[in-house]
Amino acid sequence: MSTVLSISGSPSPTSRTARLLRGLDSRLTAQGHQVVPLDVRTLPAEALLHADFGHPEIVRATELVARADGIVIGTPVYKAAYSGLLKSLLDLLPQYALEGKTVLPLATGGSTAHVLAIDYGLRPVLASMGPSHITPGWFVLDKHIEVREDGRVVVDPATREALERLVDQFSAALSGPESAGAVAA
Repeated sequence: MSTVLSISGSPSPTSRTARLLRGLDSRLTAQGHQVVPLDVRTLPAEALLHADFGHPEIVRATELVARADGIVIGTPVYKAAYSGLLKSLLDLLPQYALEGKTVLPLATGGSTAHVLAIDYGLRPVLASMGPSHITPGWFVLDKHIEVREDGRVVVDPATREALERLVDQFSAALSGPESAGAVAA
């Protein structure tokens, strides 16, 4: 199957965004994909802020993007936009780093007022990087993601169902247009 890079653009070590992504990673793994998680917050801040393209960790992240067939990008929404941390990484990638790739954009936030952040903020940037396909994205309200004391993540049932459908469409798109059409029908 395909290699999927799952990128969390959250600066928080207790991020709901990252935890949500890791749950979706499990679904993709169960479907036979190799999933590689990347938490942007673990990259050196100085390299991100000073646009150090040659820093070994930035080179490694760029190589992960290049090797992936598909990219899942998750970000918290701050002030109606995707995270600055994610922007820092995207700015360091080559102009057409997503060429030929399938991309699934996801966002989390505290208010439905930010629901358009994917379509008006993130999607245009991703599209400018040349992906072959950007699947429908999804915005998840923070209150629909519960992190239990044992670390388990429980997602509101309606939200979970919608996310599973989107992940399945993304997975089918990775397998080819004939598979994606079968799922969408």
